[in-house]
Amino acid sequence: MHTCKQKLAVVFLLLFLAIPAAAQQPAAQSGSSSFTILLTNDDGYDAPGLEALIEAFQTAGELYVSAPAQNQSGKGHSITTTRDPIFVSERKQPSGVTWYAVEAPPATCVRLAIEALLPRRPDIVISGINRGDNLGIASVYLSGTVGAAQEAAMLGIPAIAVSMEGNKDEDYARTAAYIRQLVEQLREKKLLKAGFFVNVNAPSGEFKGVMLTRLSSKAGKEKFERRESPGRRVYYWSAWRPPEKGDVDEVDTDIWAFLHGYVSVTPMILDVTDAKAFTGLRVLEKKAAAAATK
Repeated sequence: MHTCKQKLAVVFLLLFLAIPAAAQQPAAQSGSSSFTILLTNDDGYDAPGLEALIEAFQTAGELYVSAPAQNQSGKGHSITTTRDPIFVSERKQPSGVTWYAVEAPPATCVRLAIEALLPRRPDIVISGINRGDNLGIASVYLSGTVGAAQEAAMLGIPAIAVSMEGNKDEDYARTAAYIRQLVEQLREKKLLKAGFFVNVNAPSGEFKGVMLTRLSSKAGKEKFERRESPGRRVYYWSAWRPPEKGDVDEVDTDIWAFLHGYVSVTPMILDVTDAKAFTGLRVLEKKAAAAATK
């Protein structure tokens, strides 16, 4: 198992070293109408990061958008329950791209599009570009951007979650151009297969390069400020400080790469089973079996 993971890491490393660091120019137009792309996000269907992806992928294939009608940041992998209706508004853009504004969390937007809205299964799902980073273990479990990509991966569709520092138009365009180039490279290397799922975080400004990373176990700091409303009701307000350079020293983590000006690319998996714990926990099976025979 470890050998397979090492080989995969080498393939990724060789792939990303071949991608220009800044990636400011769109990749060559090798798109095809037979290549179907589903775009989504958690910031809402009218977010600038989503628009940047649409612009970058305009010639890459057949584009569809299924995104929340309202901002759904921080919703993680939440879904619409079977007790609630899912309202959808279709918006045909002048560019020809079909947009679905869905009153649901990002993961539901993806599943609904794949199961009911699109004429065919997409070849890839790209979620983002999120306004703000999604770094480390603490963030990816809470991120609606990552949750949407994860939902696609669960359905056997290659997926990319992409987030970015800042909110400048030029940074969105630069990040979108890099993602376009990344997809072209992945197609060329035939890596877009079921189970492929990566989390990408881009810093603002010029990229120093691209780093293949693991999720950091570090997290930002959150404090809850106690406040009182005019009606004297007590409430709490979250005060969040993201990680800073002094907080992290693991060079191979996504947070380190991001804070030092690199695009962080983290391969993800769906199975979070702790295989190492099996040996120690086998005793539970034995004790349960012994108790059942008494």
